[in-house]
Amino acid sequence: MGSNGKRLFQYALNYKKPILVALILLLMAVGVELIGPFLAKRMIDTNIMGIEKPWYETQQDEKYAVSYKDGWYKREDHYSQGEAKGREVRILQSGRHYYFVDAAGVPSTGKRTFTDGQLTIEREDGSQQQFPATLLTKGDTYEFYKPEFRSIILLAISYVGLLLVGSVLAYWQKLLLQVSANRIVRKMRNDVFRHIQRLPVQYFDNLPAGKVVARVTNDTEAIRELYVSVLANFFSGIIYIAAIIGALFVLDTKLALIALPFIPILYVWIVVYRKFAAKYNHVIRTRLSDINGMINESIQGMPIIQAFRKEKETMNEFHEMNDEYFKYQNKMLTLNSITSHNLVNVFRNVLFIAVIWMFAGDWLGVAVTVGVLYAFIDYMNRMMQPIVGIVNQLSNLEVARVSAERVFTLLDEPGIEVSSSRIERYKGNVSFEDVSFGYKPGEDVLKNIGFKARQGETVALVGHTGSGKSSILNLLFRFYDVERGTITVDGKDIKEMSKQELRQHMGIVLQDPFLFTGTIASNVSLEDPSISREKVEQSLRDVGAYDMFMQLPGGLDEPVIEKGSTLSAGQRQLISFARALAFDPAILILDEATASIDTETEAIIQGALDVLKRGRTTFVIAHRLSTIRAADQILVLDRGRITERGNHDELMQQQGKYFAMYQLQQGVAEVVA
Repeated sequence: MGSNGKRLFQYALNYKKPILVALILLLMAVGVELIGPFLAKRMIDTNIMGIEKPWYETQQDEKYAVSYKDGWYKREDHYSQGEAKGREVRILQSGRHYYFVDAAGVPSTGKRTFTDGQLTIEREDGSQQQFPATLLTKGDTYEFYKPEFRSIILLAISYVGLLLVGSVLAYWQKLLLQVSANRIVRKMRNDVFRHIQRLPVQYFDNLPAGKVVARVTNDTEAIRELYVSVLANFFSGIIYIAAIIGALFVLDTKLALIALPFIPILYVWIVVYRKFAAKYNHVIRTRLSDINGMINESIQGMPIIQAFRKEKETMNEFHEMNDEYFKYQNKMLTLNSITSHNLVNVFRNVLFIAVIWMFAGDWLGVAVTVGVLYAFIDYMNRMMQPIVGIVNQLSNLEVARVSAERVFTLLDEPGIEVSSSRIERYKGNVSFEDVSFGYKPGEDVLKNIGFKARQGETVALVGHTGSGKSSILNLLFRFYDVERGTITVDGKDIKEMSKQELRQHMGIVLQDPFLFTGTIASNVSLEDPSISREKVEQSLRDVGAYDMFMQLPGGLDEPVIEKGSTLSAGQRQLISFARALAFDPAILILDEATASIDTETEAIIQGALDVLKRGRTTFVIAHRLSTIRAADQILVLDRGRITERGNHDELMQQQGKYFAMYQLQQGVAEVVA
């Protein structure tokens, strides 16, 4: 993952304390768990299979001594150093029965058969030895096992106790890791969303909203899986595997060497898997993002889709994306199936068969007892679990890797630092000096624009679509930065102010005002603590909308759903006027604010506009020229240049473009070109 891996690691470092505690708990849990097979080995080799060790006759009834017929016998490992031993006897198993062999030097290995009071032991070289033996009853066998019961019970209790302790440690370790992972991703989501606020407006011109949403939600969720599942499994898996390999070397070097090939096999497995999975997941995440983008666009444009009967074409386009997503999901499923944990089980079972076959043929040596073999199988089963865990998380690892790349690409987009500093309210004297600008290099949409707007003046911008009206306001708001020329406010270059400081005393009313989910009051104040409820009410009164909204069931607390779709266009516009008034801007921008208003509502809106413009420098983009007759200055734009300027009366006298446009709107037949 390269640099992305480093950045994910840096995010984890923000919560290093709980992660370190979790890793310490993990080490403790591993240590506790790995003691278990050694206890089982002791139980098998010492307490169960140990019955076949040499026994010696003893003279008195003492600890660990067993009474049989007329004598007492004690196993060799219960004698203290230097303690006198009597004659040697053995308890050996043949088939399902145990036999008392009253003889010394009886070999421990070889095939055993009992016939007519004689136990015959056949060695590997074909030689046979016979020893006098007596069949033990179940009661006699029980007595010989009886001295080990206390030790077996203690070992069993210890084994269960270790399992419980290991479970508690594993629980806290997983909890700490998962809580830390959730905190990491919470921070990442906050960072991504914060960065989105800092991105310039032009970034969103090229990236659909649905794709941005996918970065903030789907991709960060995939990264959460990386921390919660993938890294947790990889860390714990590597620690488990290393500890088990170490324990196997302590148990028996030969068996440890047999288990070692699993490590390179696992490494090759991961490399091969990632080679294919990386390609598939990149397409999957990209297509999922495209699908989100298209769904978002379709929902917003559904009235147009249905009105123009484009449902079939839209569905076909969606089908293409969805089918490709489906195709690569299936490729991913096939890859996961081929390299699934079943393959691990195949390797494990092949290994077990080979080891048991070697054990049966005595190829592993005398040191590998039944208890050692049991411990080895137990350890290998335990080692398979983390290997399966790692293999099963490979798909999530690749998804997270691609998602991290997409999230960090977004975070690497150059953004503007959000300034929290505040400046005194400026007067609002605006000057454009020889300003030229283009959205694309070499394609200027504004050419040598120059004008002055004094405090309190209303400047109207008129012209055909694409003449550059909105571009002038985009530059004034610093949605885009001017390339050539200078824009000043009160004589100060706007580039010398942060965007937040500049916009602090600016207000905007759009043709289609945007309302947020909330209430009417919250849409006026935008939850700004400096705007009181009284100020909200006064602003609505000033624009003539207070009584209208108070008639609603909830009054000013009437819920506003997404985009304010339950309100009329006029009501939404009045809310946006009240919002602009409540923030008391020095410079007000009205972007075709009356274009979508019916004639009846226009009278209320016009009255609200007069209140709104009072004492402020106002820029108006208007298609209805009747609404700007009172403007102090009207700028007529054509293909990015100001071709006419003056007030209404002056422009009508010039009988130029403005005159022609005005006459056309008033319904006069004669048009002066």
